[in-house]
Amino acid sequence: MFECFFIFFLMNNLTTDTELVEMIVLSNEKAFTLLIEKYYQSLCVYAYKLIGNEEAQDLVQNVFMKIWIKRLKLNPEANIKNLLYKSVFNEFVDTYRKNKKLEPLEYQCLKVINAYVETNSQEDLELAINLMQREIDNLPNKSKEVFILSKRQGLTNQEIADYLNISLKTVEAHISKSYSILKKRLGENTNILLFLVFGRVN
Repeated sequence: MFECFFIFFLMNNLTTDTELVEMIVLSNEKAFTLLIEKYYQSLCVYAYKLIGNEEAQDLVQNVFMKIWIKRLKLNPEANIKNLLYKSVFNEFVDTYRKNKKLEPLEYQCLKVINAYVETNSQEDLELAINLMQREIDNLPNKSKEVFILSKRQGLTNQEIADYLNISLKTVEAHISKSYSILKKRLGENTNILLFLVFGRVN
C-alpha cells in the first residue's frame, strides 16, 4: 500500500527528467506518456529537418518504441533529452542507409557525422544548426537561391540552370562561392552542419 502511495505521489510531482526515467525503468506507462508529451513535438520538428517529409513522425515513434523496449537499460542519471535527439539522428541514418545504396565516401561521411552528434550535447547541436541556418540566410541573394535549390530541393546543377535560365558554369560558381563563404565562417564542421540542416551528404 505504501508503495502504491509513493508511486502516486511521485507521478503527481515529477519535475525532472531523472525522476521520469526512474519511473520508466520501473515500467510505469504514465511516466513514459509524460516523456512522450514533453519531447514528441520538438523531436518531430528535428526529424523533419533531417528527413524533410511525412516520415518524420514515424521516425520519432520508432525511437520512443525502442526506448520503451530497452527501458530497463536506461540510466536515470544520463541526459534523456540528448539520448532522444541522438536516437532520432541514428534512426534517420539507418533509414537513409536502407533507402539508398551508399557510396564509400557517403558512408564515411555518415560515420563522421554520427561521431560528431555523439560527442556534442543537444544544446550545442541546436546552436550549431541555428548558426548554419543564419549563415545560409546571410549568403548573397543569388548564391543563396542556387544553394538552397541544390541542397534543400535536391536539384542537379543542370536543373537549376534550366530553372533559373542561367548557365551551368554560373550555377557551379554560385555553389562554390556559397561553400567558400560558409567554410570560412563555420570552419571544418561545415559539411557536417550542412547535413544536419539539409539531410544530404553531398
